[in-house]
Formats: sequence, structure tokens, C-alpha cells
Amino acid sequence: MTFPPTRPSTPGTARGPARTVLHWHVHGSWSTAFVQGRHTCLLPVLPEGGPWGGGRPAAWDWPARAEEATPEQLRERADEIDVVVLQRPEEIELTERWTGRRPGRDLPALFVEHNTPKGDVPTSRHPLADRDDIPVVHVTHFNALMWDTGRAPVRVVEHGVLDPGERYTGELDRAAVVVNEPVRRGRVTGTDLLAGFADHVGLDVYGIGSERLGEAVTHPGIAIGGDLPQDRLHTEMARHRVYLHPVRWTSLGLSLIEAMMLGMPVVALATTEATVDVPAEAGVVATDLDVLRDGLRTFRDDPELARAAGAAGRASALARHGVDRFLADWDRLLDEAVLGEAVDEDAAGPARSPGRLEPAV
Repeated sequence: MTFPPTRPSTPGTARGPARTVLHWHVHGSWSTAFVQGRHTCLLPVLPEGGPWGGGRPAAWDWPARAEEATPEQLRERADEIDVVVLQRPEEIELTERWTGRRPGRDLPALFVEHNTPKGDVPTSRHPLADRDDIPVVHVTHFNALMWDTGRAPVRVVEHGVLDPGERYTGELDRAAVVVNEPVRRGRVTGTDLLAGFADHVGLDVYGIGSERLGEAVTHPGIAIGGDLPQDRLHTEMARHRVYLHPVRWTSLGLSLIEAMMLGMPVVALATTEATVDVPAEAGVVATDLDVLRDGLRTFRDDPELARAAGAAGRASALARHGVDRFLADWDRLLDEAVLGEAVDEDAAGPARSPGRLEPAV
């Protein structure tokens, strides 16, 4: 049995003019990849900042063509905007209020859905399901499968991740875990599973809100690494023998992709897109907790096997999630939105590779 092969991460041919894109900074890692493209991104900024006017993030190094713009400046430059890339339903009304143009009507629009559906899955209905003028762009094929998007056109552009470089040393015979808000999100992030894993291999847990982990779980084998700057986090992750991805319900943890790019072997729950994203030679993906624990022990006790698995994972992650492929896919979608017609796949860049991805076990 084989899964659909990955699209190779080779640069696509530039198509059409560079666009001016209205885009809120919502998801730091995703937006960091998106703004690497050749387009000008206008980022709404308000004096108080907040979720609707954060502008450029202080913690990320973005190119100059990611420009901040106040609502007044957006109104002045409204005719320059080629397309809006929405990420929250409220941005539809904000765009019209701040630019005088209606997304999907007199301003081309795309809606990026970052999340897995919540509630009564798989009957969860998407907020844009009742309109057909704004395509919904999912970040994984799993999400596209599980969301009920109704009349909305559907596209999928898999994540693009900036390569942090091969940093793996594996010098610590412990597992690294990166989860954000593990106390508030609880079972979603697999917080309840950590003690059971720590019975077998020591864990160092990083991420936003990880300093509160002791409120939910205490175990002598669990240490809290805290919320580190990204570059330092990558270095610390790569010192560990193996990466553990305990999350039950997420689109596809970008920390999992980053771990593979760092050259780390991975052990992950076989849920959502992780099931098909990790090739068999790169780690262990399963729903059986005994299999996962055995995988952690095996990589801890065999550094050479761990290094070989990490090398395979890095090659796979670069091929599937490289930024060049991501940007080429987005160039095509932006052209489709602005031109109002599909762009020929052959003209849009490389086709999917004939290579095979065997299911991880």
C-alpha cells in the first residue's frame, strides 16, 4: 500500500506579476513561510496591537516587503490590493470596513483554514460553507477530508517550513517534546500521556505555557524546558536522542516537521496528517502506546539507528515541506484568485514526484 507521493521542493517558475496581498499575522510559523515569497504583504497594524492589528511580529525576522499598514493606509491603498488571504471569519468584515472592498465580491479572496474541525466531527460545518466565492485552502489533506465545506471551493497547500539546518547531535539520551499550552489543551496535546512515556524515557518538554505543566502532570522523568526563542529551541531539540509528538488532534504539528528537518528520529501518535507525513524509515507512528514506548526506548538505546532514522526524516521533510514548493503552490493559488481561472499545473511548477511513501508503522 502506498500513499500519494510528495511534491518535490524545487523552485517553480515565476508566474505573472508580483501581487499585493492583504494578510493578518495570525500563525507565526505559517506566515513566516508565506512572506518569503515575491509578493508585497500588507499587515494591518493598530496602536494597541492585539489580534486584529499586530503588524510585523517582533520575534520573527521577516523581509521588508512584509509591510505594516494602518486602517487609514489600507483605505488609501485599497486599489493596490490584488487579493486578501483570510484566516478568520471576522477578517471578512474588517477587510470591507478598512478597504471599502468586499472579499469574494470586488476583492479576490482566499481563506486559509489552519485547524482541524472541532465539535461533532466529521459533520463539523465550516464557517464559509454557505458561500462559493471564497475558496477554503486547507494546510493538510486530512483537514480537507474532515471539514464539511459545503459550497466553498476547496484547495490544499501543505505546510512550508524554513529549513533550520541539520543540527542533530543526539547527545542526550532523552526525548524532546514541544507542545503549546499543555495544561489548557490537555488531552488535545496528549498531556495525559506524558507520564506514561516518562516511565520509559526521560522527557524535556518545551513550548508556550510549558512552565505550567506541573499543574497537570508531575513525574521525576519529566523536565520543563520552557518557551525558548526558535533558534535556541531548535538547537536544544537536536541535542535529544529522539523527538516525541504526543498530540492527538492537530492539523500537523510544525514542531514535528522541524524535528525531522533537524535530523531527529521521531515517535508520533498515528492521528490526523502525521499518519502519512512520517515515512516508515524516519521513525515510529502508531496508536498502540506500547509500540510508541518501545520506539522511544529503541532509539534511546541505539544512537546509530536514531541517526539513520533522523537522516531519512530530514530528506523526507525537505522534499515535502520545503519553502520553495510551498511558495510555488501559493503563487499558483494567488494567480487563480486574481485571474478568476485555474492556472495550468504544468505551467505552475513541478508535478508530484513518482517516488513512494510507505505507511509508517
